Amino acid sequence: MFWFCEEVLHSKQAHSHRIITTGRDEKMRKWLTALITLLMVFTLAACGADGINADPADVNNEQSVQQDDAQNSHAAGEEEGSEEAALEEEADRTIYPLTVMDDSGTEMTIEQAPQKIVSIAPSQTEILFALGLGDRIVGVGDYDNYPEEALEKPKVGNLQSNPEAILAVEPDIVFAGVSLNGSVVQYLRDLGITVYATEPVTIDEVIDSILKIGKITDAQAEAQVVAEKMRADKQYVLDRVSDIPEDQKKKVYIEYAPLWTAGKGSFMDELIVTSGGVNIASELDQWAQISPEAVIEANPDIIIYADITDYETGKPLVELIKTRPGWGSIEALKNDAIVGVNEDILSRPGPRITDALLEVAAGIYPELFE
Repeated sequence: MFWFCEEVLHSKQAHSHRIITTGRDEKMRKWLTALITLLMVFTLAACGADGINADPADVNNEQSVQQDDAQNSHAAGEEEGSEEAALEEEADRTIYPLTVMDDSGTEMTIEQAPQKIVSIAPSQTEILFALGLGDRIVGVGDYDNYPEEALEKPKVGNLQSNPEAILAVEPDIVFAGVSLNGSVVQYLRDLGITVYATEPVTIDEVIDSILKIGKITDAQAEAQVVAEKMRADKQYVLDRVSDIPEDQKKKVYIEYAPLWTAGKGSFMDELIVTSGGVNIASELDQWAQISPEAVIEANPDIIIYADITDYETGKPLVELIKTRPGWGSIEALKNDAIVGVNEDILSRPGPRITDALLEVAAGIYPELFE
């Protein structure tokens, strides 16, 4: 249609050059002019109709095609998003059989996701519940008291456990501590029970243990959530204490039982160091007794203690600390810089260890964590 419009316009121009205006042809000239003008009006109207007054059926068809294209594009986007989500979910799933090595150096193969789990270490029990695996736990140790749901689980003995009680629940796997449950671990293995034992001594190793347990139990996504929260807690503390000069770092003594402290290589030592403190017992073994005189000589600025009651005397640990002969001269006691921390979060290498870190850091440098 456009080419026809252009042809008519060209024809009009050509005719206007050829028309001769004589008296005799005046009527003919007027008639031709009127005819060409009329033809121009109709032709231009037709040209405009192509772009403006299109056939409603054609418009509807075009809109329908556009809508179909949009719907197809949206559907393709949704499908692509679903595929990405499926791939992410698949990446979080454990592929069995799975071969792993625990902290005792024992290699084992897990044939499928464990459905009946026993935990004989309080920290392991906390990890399993943090991963949302409470419904799979069929037995816990006598001292496993967190979360509250753990109190409702069948008990399978104290820290050395009760092999007969464990065998009775027919677990697919038992989670234990290398040192904490050492004597029973090999015994259970000799009976054909799969035992995964851990021994983390740093915050990062605790996080690594959580991720490994998540993989063993096909709870990797949940383990990642716990791990990220713990990493964020640790980084928060590091950021707050990063500007403390070395010569202004406070000396710290930590006591988790009467005159028992944590030396270098223990996670309690790491709590102090990560919090920007200096552990006065850093030259001792991981878990060691210390003499009252050594603490007086070290003269700590801060004393961190486990908020417990001493079994032998029946007195709170803090009372024993405050009444020891000669300890009144220690800076921490003179300034009442004595900080109690929940025994369980302080002593268990589990998901709440960074909660302990936050409390220890705030106890050492309260002005930085207000």
